[in-house]
Amino acid sequence: MSQDAFERAKRIKLVVFDVDGVMTDGSLYLCDDGQEIKAFNTQDGLGMKLLKASGVETAIITGRTSNVVVKRAENTGVAHYFQGVEDKLEAFEHLAEELGLAHSQCAFMGDDVVDLPPMRRCGLAVTVPAAPPLVKAHAHYVTSREGGRGAVRELVELIMQAQGTFDDQMAQFLK
Repeated sequence: MSQDAFERAKRIKLVVFDVDGVMTDGSLYLCDDGQEIKAFNTQDGLGMKLLKASGVETAIITGRTSNVVVKRAENTGVAHYFQGVEDKLEAFEHLAEELGLAHSQCAFMGDDVVDLPPMRRCGLAVTVPAAPPLVKAHAHYVTSREGGRGAVRELVELIMQAQGTFDDQMAQFLK
């Protein structure tokens, strides 16, 4: 992580995640009955819980609508989630205002051009290796891990390390 990204990570009080391509590998599995199936990474899920336990809020803003996103949010302690969002910047700004946070205190993790408006407005913009070059050009940090394959966990651990909460969160597993 660059020194600039590390300094930005110190200020983060809210991390907002896109779903497809960030929390998943971007594949969409559609059944004949119209049901949508997504695969999530368990290490990402634990990371989200640990981040919340360290005092950083988490949220989801996604353009698609799926019941499985609600279940994932509930399983990982994400209290704020917005689905079927056409204007991600509007949802991001609404959430930041609702929580009383400056944009510089918010991170946004996205993987495609629809994520650029909030990524360009937030304090820490993060993307994954499979993102288009334009998205990478506007990111403060590009994870080494792919979406749905530990990218979320990588980001949350970096934020906890920058904020000095990583060791405290890991201590419970090292007894």
